[in-house]
Amino acid sequence: MAIIAKKIQENKTKAIGVLKNSLSAAPDFIFTDYRGLTVEQITNLRKQLRAKEVKYKVVKNNFAKIAFEQLSAPDVSAYLTGPTAVAITPKDPNEVAKIFYDFLKEVPALKVKGALIGGTVYNAAQTEAFSKLPGRLELISMLMSVMNGPARNLAAALNDVPARIVRTIKAVADKKGEGAA
Repeated sequence: MAIIAKKIQENKTKAIGVLKNSLSAAPDFIFTDYRGLTVEQITNLRKQLRAKEVKYKVVKNNFAKIAFEQLSAPDVSAYLTGPTAVAITPKDPNEVAKIFYDFLKEVPALKVKGALIGGTVYNAAQTEAFSKLPGRLELISMLMSVMNGPARNLAAALNDVPARIVRTIKAVADKKGEGAA
């Protein structure tokens, strides 16, 4: 009977620590399968993601499982199989999901496996539905538009009263001018 010694390797614990630090920097993650993408395509995708301050990292699945467990995140081990790259999203995950699904239209080799957004695990279909929702900035602009509506209507109504008085006085003056002539 063979005895299996479990020796903790220092370089692996360091790699897990580095990955854990990267993952703890953001609350939201999108998991993808990058198999079949060329270097140029991955570079283009990373450039688009970098514009949104997103890190796109290829991860070792075992290291990522351990790092997510140490962060007390929900179980995402179903998405950590096969070649996996994780988009670490510090801000608006909706915009990042839109980038992935727009990129997927051009390059169908990319596959979105799922996401961890706001502490909730989404599968690929739910992530796609999430990408179709309006983003944070769009929702804020919709809210501001709704909030400005009553104020705009009140201002128009208040401006209408003096304008009506001016038009009435002008009409009376025009009528008197016609009668005098």
